[in-house]
Amino acid sequence: MTGVAEGMRGPWSEAAGLGVYLVDRGGVIVDVNARALELLGLPADEVVGKDHHELLHRSEEGASIPRTQCPFMHALLSNRPIQGTAARFLRGDGTLLRVDWTTSPFTWAPGSTGMAVLFHEDTAGRGEYREGGLSQLERLALLAETTSALTSTLNERECVQRLVALVAPRLADWAIVDLADEQGELWRTRVVHHEAGSLVRHTALEGPLPAVSPHSQLPLSRALRGMSASVAGPGVYQGDPDSGIAVVQRELFDATGMSHAAIAPIRGPREVLGALTIGRTDVGAEFGAQDLSLLEDIARRAGLGLSNSRLYQRQRRVAETMQRHLLPHLPAVPGLQMTARYQPAPDASQVGGDWYDAFGLPDGTTALVIGDVAGHDLDAAAEMAQLRNMLRALAWSHAEPPGDIVGRLDRAMLHVSDATMATLVLGRLHRDDGRPWVLEWINAGHPPPLLVTRDGQARFLEDGRGLLLGTGVDVVRTSSETVLPTHSTLLLYTDGLIESPADGIDPGMSLLRRHAAALAHRPLDTFCDLLLDRVRPGDNEDDVAVLAVRMP
Repeated sequence: MTGVAEGMRGPWSEAAGLGVYLVDRGGVIVDVNARALELLGLPADEVVGKDHHELLHRSEEGASIPRTQCPFMHALLSNRPIQGTAARFLRGDGTLLRVDWTTSPFTWAPGSTGMAVLFHEDTAGRGEYREGGLSQLERLALLAETTSALTSTLNERECVQRLVALVAPRLADWAIVDLADEQGELWRTRVVHHEAGSLVRHTALEGPLPAVSPHSQLPLSRALRGMSASVAGPGVYQGDPDSGIAVVQRELFDATGMSHAAIAPIRGPREVLGALTIGRTDVGAEFGAQDLSLLEDIARRAGLGLSNSRLYQRQRRVAETMQRHLLPHLPAVPGLQMTARYQPAPDASQVGGDWYDAFGLPDGTTALVIGDVAGHDLDAAAEMAQLRNMLRALAWSHAEPPGDIVGRLDRAMLHVSDATMATLVLGRLHRDDGRPWVLEWINAGHPPPLLVTRDGQARFLEDGRGLLLGTGVDVVRTSSETVLPTHSTLLLYTDGLIESPADGIDPGMSLLRRHAAALAHRPLDTFCDLLLDRVRPGDNEDDVAVLAVRMP
């Protein structure tokens, strides 16, 4: 391979006997190796620079294939590894070359991406597992697919399901996954068998396992201690058991009828996570050295995928615990109903910069807050906590209108807070005896509060708007005031409830007003839950905070 492909790296770079060509994002061949030219019977100048679909891809009858039906074009457009068998390439002499093939996304220079196509002549066709094992290309394709499948999910159950589907039936007809949980307890988490074209799960064989013996030299115990892959048959476990695991293994062989098994450790970066076992019932289908090497490579990739999913789950638990401590308990205010909701960002650490707050003030009024610090990670949560506590202290110690309090906060945050920018609404609820509730509020760059009457009239409180916090511009912030009718509902919310990356904020505000008006008669908890369900855009990846107050 010359030119562009000199930078090629990956398992195929050492794959002797494979034809390889590279295409750019437009499907034009930019480089080709000598083996590919030999298989195609074409000189390099008749290959490089040509559209690979038009030049090579044909049907079984030798006819051109529509691009929409070409698997190679699907692979190029999807930008992910794909493999296949029994494709036809047009040779230079007009004959058809039947090939097994795999594709992989490829970058040969910054900004220059495309796809590598690896192929070899298919002389036998593909079965499930067969004597002699997988071909070299099929092994490379399986490893590429394993990497892609197991690193693209952060769900441990999904990772295990993908793992067994990768190895059965291509390597064996049985697949068993044993994993240690985070408390160190061993579990047989998945036992599947390939039957009549599909994988059937045998839950009766799953469940807890005995502890690993540090002295057992039997294959599964060795694998669970991190030792290299090995083979086993029913006879290995027929003698006197040296541990509880040996008893379970004997029962497994009896129940499954496996004649041959190969067992490899599943290792994470710092610990052994479990073991992967594949089994064959065919008496003559023994596992060889290449099978063990391939199984270890697959188990190693499984270990990385499972480690990532467990790290993500640990981060979620830490974040959720932190969030519970950050978000306040709402005060009980006579004459008011109050409820709040927080939904974390779907793909972040389940904690973020959105917050709500409500607390009593020395003069008997009640402060309401909704705010948003940029970001949805632990840093944003820490900055949010700083601002929330600063605001509480300022509001408690200064009997001033909300605009003056927020002005003090804006000036202070530049010097004593890590937060660089934030938006918020600060309101103060009060009433004289026997009179309606009154809201006095200031808005610092935040989506406006929504006031909904019981008869379904909804309006945004657009007054009292000013600059967001953190600009460094010292401005006068003037509070606004409005009467809150009996049975009305005041809704404070963050932009995660209404903003769509595709459509912006305006459609979401219209949707919020319409649904809030329709739900005004519902109980306050139901009101909030249904708004979150109906209004939050499906493509929004921000966290959401909602604070609702109803005047009974």
